[in-house]
Amino acid sequence: MSCCATSAEGAMDIESLKMAGPSTDEIMFAAKKLGDETFQTDLSIPSMHCAACMSTVEKGLVSLGNVISARVNLSTKRVSVKWRGPDAPPMIEKLDALGYPTHLTDDFVSDKDKTLSELLLAVAIAGFATGNIMLLSVSVWSGAEGATRDLFHWVSAFIAIPVIVFAGRIYFRSAWNALRHGRMNMDVPIAVGVSLAYATSLYETITHGEHAYFDASVSLLFFLLIGRTLDHVMRDKARAAVSGLVRLSPRGAVRIIADGSREYVPIGQIEPGMELMISAGDRIPVNAVVTEGESELDCSLATGESVARGVSPGAEILAGTHNLSGLLIIRATVAAKDSFLAEMVGLMEAAEQGRGTYRRMADRASAMYSPVVHLTALVTFVGWMIATGDWHHAITVATAVLIITCPCALGLAVPIVQVVAARRLFENGIMMKDGGALERLAETDTIVFDKTGTLTTGNPLLRPVSDTGDDLAVAVALARSSLHPFSRAIAKAHSHMSNAVRLEAVKELPGLGVEGKSGGHIWRLGRASWATFPFQPNHTTVGTVLSKDGVTVVSFDFIDVLRQDAGEAVDRLRREGVRLEILSGDNKSAVAQVASRLTIHAFSAGVLPIDKVKRLQHLKAMGARALMVGDGINDAPAMMAAHVSMAPASAADIGRSAADFIFLRNSLNAVPLSLNLARHAERLVRQNFALAVGYNLVAVPIAITGHVTPLIAAIAMSGSSLLVIGNAMRLTAGEGGTKSMFRSVYRRRKMVEV
Repeated sequence: MSCCATSAEGAMDIESLKMAGPSTDEIMFAAKKLGDETFQTDLSIPSMHCAACMSTVEKGLVSLGNVISARVNLSTKRVSVKWRGPDAPPMIEKLDALGYPTHLTDDFVSDKDKTLSELLLAVAIAGFATGNIMLLSVSVWSGAEGATRDLFHWVSAFIAIPVIVFAGRIYFRSAWNALRHGRMNMDVPIAVGVSLAYATSLYETITHGEHAYFDASVSLLFFLLIGRTLDHVMRDKARAAVSGLVRLSPRGAVRIIADGSREYVPIGQIEPGMELMISAGDRIPVNAVVTEGESELDCSLATGESVARGVSPGAEILAGTHNLSGLLIIRATVAAKDSFLAEMVGLMEAAEQGRGTYRRMADRASAMYSPVVHLTALVTFVGWMIATGDWHHAITVATAVLIITCPCALGLAVPIVQVVAARRLFENGIMMKDGGALERLAETDTIVFDKTGTLTTGNPLLRPVSDTGDDLAVAVALARSSLHPFSRAIAKAHSHMSNAVRLEAVKELPGLGVEGKSGGHIWRLGRASWATFPFQPNHTTVGTVLSKDGVTVVSFDFIDVLRQDAGEAVDRLRREGVRLEILSGDNKSAVAQVASRLTIHAFSAGVLPIDKVKRLQHLKAMGARALMVGDGINDAPAMMAAHVSMAPASAADIGRSAADFIFLRNSLNAVPLSLNLARHAERLVRQNFALAVGYNLVAVPIAITGHVTPLIAAIAMSGSSLLVIGNAMRLTAGEGGTKSMFRSVYRRRKMVEV
């Protein structure tokens, strides 16, 4: 079968899958295992579009017994569900019952935006009809009477029908879907308002009334559709980074089977161990190891470096990197859903799912929308009926209230800023896991750094060692079984040595070192106080040593290499007014040297992981809000204990998992950039709240008093959402918003003394 035929059939299968919904087996296959019988499944729900939808989906899924949490990302129209148990909960059935058909996010989506196409066509039809009805209305306004006026009204009524039926179906479809499942959403009052405006106008036409409002009903839809289209476009622009990442993932790859034959495999079916052929110009589909061939890769996606990296057999490569020159045969090490590219997409999409203080406030306010707006419209109708007895005028005013009282701006106030911030951070090589972390980062007043691998590159250089005997061979053997930077430095410096030493019962203790047995002796390579304990508890040697039965036999000394731009980054943070501190497990001499070079006065050396946690807890008790920047396994507990945390991409897996932010490039300027952008985002969120609340405080009373037509209400409602989105987009304009990652920042804050 040809590749083209495979792709076509795959496309048909995908469409069938979307119609039928994924099966339980498909959900289990796509689920990501988080722990013992704990899984995460990401589902796509295209019909979500408002805060009420978010609340309905999340509450519905959480009501299932074994669902731990459900977090909706409104920009991507996806929900991330964490659940526990051997079997997947009936998520699909529950969402179908709520009126939200769904499919797995692994199903590839066409590059063509069908929603945008539908919106643009609806806008065109509504705009054409609005223009024609307006021309007819001019004659009526100019004084046409009797049969002429009735004729113009009837013509307008017929012109409005395709607008109501086709263009309006976007709102009517959503409103009906909500009502038939026993819930409300923001499209219900819009559908009611448009229907009332048309029905009232038709009644006036049938009864030969002087005033009909067909122009108002179609204009209402026209401006509502313009607002929704612009909202869709701006949301898409805000999450362009995610869309760009998704497009970097190839649809599949050519697999080399054991008998030498080849077949095209869709990316979702690539499994660890498969041999894949990657031609020049192709992107790497999954994390893999090169088995044959040599080439150059564009790794800028992962490292930010524009210089191509040469690879040969044995080299580890990441999904999404670009093969530039030669043919490569690679062996997949993970499935596509667990690859580097998938991890980055997941981090970007998680940016809107966090529930910080502001987000919870907005969600609660939006949840009150339906009962409040309908009650307000009803009270308005009753009030005007009592005051004037004119049911036509009462309905018109109530319709305007239904339309103008919309929580869209409030619902967008926080998530749109978080999405734009995630995009801005990504453009600078920083991944944000949780929108709530952005709020916490903005509150930071203290930054605690680990040293090795954070302030320094994590690739220390070993000073020459005089001992070249058997003891050093044991040290090299132990070092080769560890991923600690010091161990790697020892192994690299003596890579020429053979593996003559055989070790037994080798184990590594995070933050301490590596232990093994050989020749009936216990050997330890690591922290001196640990390597000599309990055999020599009073031993005074510091630093990294090799011990034999508790006696130091070789001492090692290393040269730290500062991370790129570390000095500049620390200076920028100092100007930001934050307090700086170093917590390191390294010896005092090495830590003091780095602290001196960076002019950081507060530092602690020889700190164990538990001590880091205690220090951060102490800072919290003293009122400080600390950002922990670390990279190792031993930093993970401290990062969890911190107010917010950050790690480089070179960090251990556990460290990356614990961090709220991950920076992909070598420059430490990622820390001040993130802090400045978070503070700017916080200001924009507050401004958005003010705009959203101010809009309702001003617009609703005016509508209730009858000074707003349904048409003006539609313009105002759409305008409020666009205003909030436009304000959030300012985050892309300059630092913290920054135009340059290296632009100086002069805003100061009072230091927190702890």
